[in-house]
Amino acid sequence: MTDVQFLAWLQDAAAVRVVLIEAQANVAGVEVTRYISSRLYITGPADVPANVEYQPLATGGLAFTEQVSLTGEAGLSGGDIELDNADGALDSWLADVWVNRRCRAWVGDAAWSRADFRLIFDGVIADLAVSGRESVNLTLRDKLQRLNTPISEAKLGGTSPNSDAVLPAPFGECHNVTPLLTNPATLEYGFLGAVEQIAEVRTNGKPVPFDLAGPGRFTLPINPLANAVTVSVQGDNVSGYAPRIAPLVQRIATGYGKSSDRFTLADIDQANFAAFDAAHPQVVGLYVADRTNAAQAIQQLAASVGAQALMSRTGQLRLVQVALPGTGAPVEIGPDQMREGSLRPVQRLPVVAAVKIAYDRNYTVQAGLQTGIPPEHADMYATEWLTETAVDDTVQALYRLSDDPVQVETCLKTTADAQAEAARRLALNSVPRTIYEFDGEPEMMMLELGQAVLLRDERYGLQDGVPGVVVLLAHQWLTGRVTVGVMV
Repeated sequence: MTDVQFLAWLQDAAAVRVVLIEAQANVAGVEVTRYISSRLYITGPADVPANVEYQPLATGGLAFTEQVSLTGEAGLSGGDIELDNADGALDSWLADVWVNRRCRAWVGDAAWSRADFRLIFDGVIADLAVSGRESVNLTLRDKLQRLNTPISEAKLGGTSPNSDAVLPAPFGECHNVTPLLTNPATLEYGFLGAVEQIAEVRTNGKPVPFDLAGPGRFTLPINPLANAVTVSVQGDNVSGYAPRIAPLVQRIATGYGKSSDRFTLADIDQANFAAFDAAHPQVVGLYVADRTNAAQAIQQLAASVGAQALMSRTGQLRLVQVALPGTGAPVEIGPDQMREGSLRPVQRLPVVAAVKIAYDRNYTVQAGLQTGIPPEHADMYATEWLTETAVDDTVQALYRLSDDPVQVETCLKTTADAQAEAARRLALNSVPRTIYEFDGEPEMMMLELGQAVLLRDERYGLQDGVPGVVVLLAHQWLTGRVTVGVMV
C-alpha cells in the first residue's frame, strides 16, 4: 500500500479502523507472543502470521507521544494500551514477565489483508500495570530503552590492582585522557578495544616515548613512578575511524551495551543518518571511563549540535536537530488541517542574548605542572574546557539579560565548530519563540519530528503563514487524530 493510498484511508470517515498488537512476554520461563486487537481480526492462510486470531482486548490508550526536548534533556517517549479485564481473564498475565519485551502495533482496515496494515509502533514494554479491577495496561517505551545499559562492563580481570576496573572506551578525538594501567609489570596501559592512533603519551604533561603493544595498548620504557600518565588518542576504529556524530552514534548503538539489546543496521534510519552526517561533519570526541550507558553517550554526542537521538514510530533510530527552518520542504498547515478552534499557544520560550559553548574537553585536569613544559601548555592542562561565546548586544540591552550564560558542554573539538554552533544557537534563541499545539486532521498523522511546516491561522500573527518545526506528535490511532506541537 502506498503512502497516498494510506493517507486517503486515514481521511475516510467510513473506514473501520483496527489496531493489531503483538506483545511478547515470558510465561513460566517460555517466551511467547500475545496477539491483541481493538476489534476481532483473524488472519488468512496466506497471511503472515497465518490463521491467527487477534483477541479484541484493547479498549483504550493506543496512544503514543513523541517529543523533541527543547532543554537538551532528551528522554524516552512513551504511551500505553488499555486492555479489558472486567471478567478477570487476564489476571494470570500479572504473573508473567513483560519488562523490556518487544511490542509492535499496526493499524489498518477490518477488510484489509494483514500485509496491508501499516506499522505504527515498534518498541518495548516497560511493564504490565493495573489501576483497578476492570483493566490492565501495557506501558510502552521506545526502543532507546534497550540502550539504557552501560556501554561496557568489561573489567580488566587478572590479578593486578586494577583487575576490577572497567576498561575505558575512547570515541573520536579524545584529549589528555587517563588510560588504565593494564599490566604493572610491563608498564602496559590501554583501552577497551582497538583504536585508530595513540597520538601522544605524557607524564605530568611532558611527552614521553612509548611502544605499541597490541590493539589499544602501549607500554612505557621508563617507569613513570608517581607521575600521572595521560594520552591523546583517536578512538574506536572497529568499523572504520570516523570521528563524527552520526558514525559514532551508529557504532555505539550497534557495537556496545548488552549484546542482546544492541541495535542492528536495520534499527538505524540510514537515510536520516546519511543526511545528518552530510550536514554535520564536525569532529567530536567522547571518553567513557565509567558505567555511562549507551543511550546517554549517544545523546551527549547528538546534543553537541543541538540534536537528539530519537526513535521513529516504526522503531528506527534517527538524529533530529532542533532548528529553524526544519528539515525538508515545509508542509503547509492551516485551518483545513486542524480541528476548528483547536490551535492554542502552550509555551513561550525564554529569549537568550548569549550562548557559551564548551569544547575540546581536557579529560585529565592537571594544575600547577612543573615539568619544564611551555607555560601555555601548563595552562591548557590546568583547564577542563575551552569556551566560545556568541553575544547579541541589542538583545542583551532590550531584554536586560546577562552576557555571561551558563556554558553548554559539547563533544566538539575545534574553535571554528564551537563558534559556529554558538552563533547558530544564538540565532535560534535570540528571538521570541512560541510552541503551538493543535488537534490535527488524519493527514497530520504522517508528520515527523523535526519536519519543516508553514503554520497559518487567523490569530497570533499567523495570517500569512510562519515557518515552524514539529516538536511533538501525540497519536490517537483509534480515532485517527493527532495532537501536533509546532515551534515557530
